[in-house]
Amino acid sequence: MSTDTRRLRVGGLTVDVVRKDIKNLHLGVYPPNGRVRVAAPLAVNDDAVRLAVVGKLGWIRRQRAKFEAQARQSPREMVDGESHYYLGRRYRLTVVETWGRQTVSLKGGTRVLLQVHPGADGAARWRALERWYREQLRHELGPLVEHWAARLGLEVPEWRIRWMRTQWGSCSAAGRVWFNLGLIKKPPQCIEYVVVHELAHLLERGHGDRFVELLDEHLPDWRQRRAQLNVTPLVSGNGLGGSA
Repeated sequence: MSTDTRRLRVGGLTVDVVRKDIKNLHLGVYPPNGRVRVAAPLAVNDDAVRLAVVGKLGWIRRQRAKFEAQARQSPREMVDGESHYYLGRRYRLTVVETWGRQTVSLKGGTRVLLQVHPGADGAARWRALERWYREQLRHELGPLVEHWAARLGLEVPEWRIRWMRTQWGSCSAAGRVWFNLGLIKKPPQCIEYVVVHELAHLLERGHGDRFVELLDEHLPDWRQRRAQLNVTPLVSGNGLGGSA
């Protein structure tokens, strides 16, 4: 599929414009930071895109205000008693210094125990926790990707995990699927929604009627899951401050 990607400034907003071989223009505002994206037919010029965005400025600003109002996790210092999220639940951090193996484990349903080498600073502690997060998310995603690929009649795609600043997931034109590592802090039903959403894009690239029909057919409560995903606390890419 032929595509053309560029950015426009409209009404004080930066708009990502992706032109592809589609029939209708689609405008979306995406979590976690309210990124504005327009998917437009190849023949639609910049002036027509600007006009479409201007006509939706009120709606765009309301959507962005919702994202701004979300609870955001404060910068992490990686010290005892600090809150960290895992699969939608909040845990209190307990740090234990040891010269043995650095490990992370859950204790009593309320604490995450982090064993690190003596003198490890906040960045080193975060890296240990991040490795555990990545391993846990891989365990969550593997069965889900296999299950939903089969349900949708797809070959199991290549998929990977990384931090992403503006998306919970994405898929490339070549069929590779990426998942945001921050998903490990979200409830399991939200993780499943993102898996279904991205795999559905392997059948339908845009967010038009056919894409919505696919989600309605295979995951009827996807709108509720999406809403839950977007109201749970946002997290930092490095765990030590900043926004995802």
